[in-house]
Amino acid sequence: MRIQGPNSAALAQGAQAARRTAGGSFRLTEEEAARPQGQAPALRTVGGIDALIALQGVDEKTERRRRSVMRGRTALDALDELKIALLSGNPGPATLNRLRSLSESLREKSGEAGLDGVLAEIEVRLEVEIAKLTPR
Repeated sequence: MRIQGPNSAALAQGAQAARRTAGGSFRLTEEEAARPQGQAPALRTVGGIDALIALQGVDEKTERRRRSVMRGRTALDALDELKIALLSGNPGPATLNRLRSLSESLREKSGEAGLDGVLAEIEVRLEVEIAKLTPR
């Protein structure tokens, strides 16, 4: 059963008219065909080498900050793992080696004074834990 609305006859006539006008071939009007072809507009450059160097500097600064934050988070995770290892038993030599490598990686500066200060405090904490774990 087909349900038709109040304007179904008008919609059907519009669809038939659309089918008749869609002939399947493309034609240009005389005005469009007579219009002269111009050259394509020239591409604009961004600003040359100076702009590229400036963009690289900005990206390098944010990338250096991102790497420093990731190293800090990794070091804090290692300290958490050390705490769990100490509670469950004696931590192995692999834990000590990991703490040493993380401590060395925190020495690279990010360029931000606040972030570098936090990373220095994390490094001090790592060095204290390394000193506690190192056999005498």
